[in-house]
Amino acid sequence: MNPWRLLGWGTAAFLLLLPLVAMQFTDEVDWDAFDFVFMGILFGGVGLGFELVFRRSGDRTYRLAVSLALVTGFLMIWINAAVGIVGDEDEFSVPFVLVVVVALLGAFLARFRPAGMARAMIAASLTQLAVPAAEFALLPQARALVLSADAMILIAFFTALWLAAALLFRRAAR
Repeated sequence: MNPWRLLGWGTAAFLLLLPLVAMQFTDEVDWDAFDFVFMGILFGGVGLGFELVFRRSGDRTYRLAVSLALVTGFLMIWINAAVGIVGDEDEFSVPFVLVVVVALLGAFLARFRPAGMARAMIAASLTQLAVPAAEFALLPQARALVLSADAMILIAFFTALWLAAALLFRRAAR
């Protein structure tokens, strides 16, 4: 077995078991079966994405671009589920999932070709900016949350990651 592959799946398994161990020693970590299934699906999806790209492409720039997009999508969902992006930590912001859906849909429509993937990542970055703008415009109660420093930093961070992936895909297309 490939040592990189073993390291990747081993890391995913370790990270999934970490909360189980932590729950034995502290009440601060309180996962239920849904949390483990949710994170298992999330880790599995990202792991399968890595498996596919590393089997199908030898282009390092393309691999790096896909890796960045996968990690960005993973972090986007994980942070949103764990502490929320806009709002309090118990509030999962469903509209932010739309950003990942746009990236995935764009990738499938582009048939995973680098030039199309670059456009998909640009669409994801624009969606990343549009979601909080729409929340600000449509939900008066969300205005202060959207304008909070924490939310603005996270939104800028994710937008920058999607744009970096787009630039890498553009480079891979040349």
